[in-house]
Amino acid sequence: MSVHYLDAAGPDGVRIYAIGDVHGRLDLLARMHDLIAAEIARDRPADWRVIHLGDFIDRGPHSAGVLDLLARRSQEDPRILSVVGNHDLGFLDFLAVPEVDGLFMNHGGVETARSYGIALDARNPVALAAGWSALEAAVPGRHRDFLAGLPYSLSFGDFFFCHAGIRPGIPLSQQSPEDLVWIRQAFHHAGELHPKVIVHGHTPNAEPEILANRVNVDTAAWQTGRLTALVIEGVEKRIVQAIAPA
Repeated sequence: MSVHYLDAAGPDGVRIYAIGDVHGRLDLLARMHDLIAAEIARDRPADWRVIHLGDFIDRGPHSAGVLDLLARRSQEDPRILSVVGNHDLGFLDFLAVPEVDGLFMNHGGVETARSYGIALDARNPVALAAGWSALEAAVPGRHRDFLAGLPYSLSFGDFFFCHAGIRPGIPLSQQSPEDLVWIRQAFHHAGELHPKVIVHGHTPNAEPEILANRVNVDTAAWQTGRLTALVIEGVEKRIVQAIAPA
C-alpha cells in the first residue's frame, strides 16, 4: 500500500506543523513558534502537534538558545515534538570524544561552541582539548538529555516524519537510524510512492520541495533567513515561513 501527497491526510482533528532545519537560528524558531501560537489561538483546532525535524545546532549563531527553547517547551507541552538530526548526534559525539575531523568540527561546531561562550581551535591539539573541556562543562545536562532522548522518526496519519529520509523498499518500521539522519541520493531519486508521505529536512533547497512521495522543508534557514514548516490538517496542506526582517 502506498499514498500520494495529494491524497495523504493527517489524523482526524489534529493540525500538524512540521518545521525544517533550524541550525542555530533562534530568532526564526521563536518567530515560527509565535506564528503557530497565533494560528492556534485564532483557529482553535481540536488538537495539534508541532514537530521539529532535527539539526537544531551548528552554523547559525544561537544553537544554545535553540536547545534551551526546545528543551523547555517540549517539557512544558507534550504536543511539542522533535526528531533527531545528524548534526545533533554529531554534537553528542563530540562531547563524548573530541574528534578534530568529525562532523561537529567540520560543519559548524565552532559556531555552536561559541553560542555557549567557548572558543574551539582545531589547529592546536592542546587548545582544542582545553576548549572541549570548557564546552563539556558549559553544556547543561538538560540540553544533552533533550538531544539524547529524541526519536529518529514520528508518524501521524499518512505522514512519516524524520530528519533525512528513508531507504526505499524497506518497511518504515525497519528503517536504520543511519538512513533516517543521513540518507540523500537513494531517497531523493526514488520515484515510487512510499507507504506514507515522508516529511523531512537535511538537504537545503531554495524553496520547499513538494513531491508526490515526499516533502522537504529545509530552506537553509541559517543562510537564507527563512525557516519553513509544512502544515497538515486533514487532506489540506500548506506552507508557512518565518522570515527574518530585511
